[in-house]
Amino acid sequence: QVQLVESGGGLVQAGGSLRLSCAASGRTLSNYVMAWFRRAPGKEREFVAAITWTGGSTYGADSVKGRFTISRDNAKNTVNLQMNSLKPEDTADYYCAARRIYLDRYNYWGQGTQVTVSS
Repeated sequence: QVQLVESGGGLVQAGGSLRLSCAASGRTLSNYVMAWFRRAPGKEREFVAAITWTGGSTYGADSVKGRFTISRDNAKNTVNLQMNSLKPEDTADYYCAARRIYLDRYNYWGQGTQVTVSS
């Protein structure tokens, strides 16, 4: 089992920045993919970005290109999402997720952290 706990959400003005963190525990993460998802009010959950624990390969959604950066800290067992140039449409609950590299569905989820971007 992998336990995930998000932190770093809050209220920020448009154009500002936030850094979200996800602390992972319970298993070694060498064969895992870590990711961030979000669900905005009135919308379905969407993929934001992901990173392989070993190697650090990253990929992100078109909606956050050039603004969000995902990274991981192996020593701290954390994955971060640096969010810059935030827009009101980025307002959402952000969730950390994990899956094994040979699966295509994320089966471990955190409880989420709320991000609100004001105009």
